[in-house]
Amino acid sequence: MSTDPLSLTFAALADPTRRAILARLSEGESSVKELAEPFAMSLPAVSKHLKVLERAGLITRGREAQWRPCRLDPGPLQDVSEWLEHYSRFWDQSLGRLDEVLRAIKAKPPGEPGV
Repeated sequence: MSTDPLSLTFAALADPTRRAILARLSEGESSVKELAEPFAMSLPAVSKHLKVLERAGLITRGREAQWRPCRLDPGPLQDVSEWLEHYSRFWDQSLGRLDEVLRAIKAKPPGEPGV
């Protein structure tokens, strides 16, 4: 597996359980036990998911006495958003050109050769 930050982020986001954990953490910090509650899996399995998220920089884990709260770190998600923005502009431009072609087709009189 590649270790560049964007690849790590996409690999972490590829799993629906990890996406659900991030969605939960977007509401505020939580313990491993609290994060595990909605899933039909063991605490060690949830911990493995958390390690993937932590390796990707998507979460941080603190230590407060016996409680180890997990927190969302949105930095890598911002990097993904910036990477996707390039493709968003591409699709906007492509769809804009398609819209122009469709308008030209609609505007031509019936029986006239194509655009």
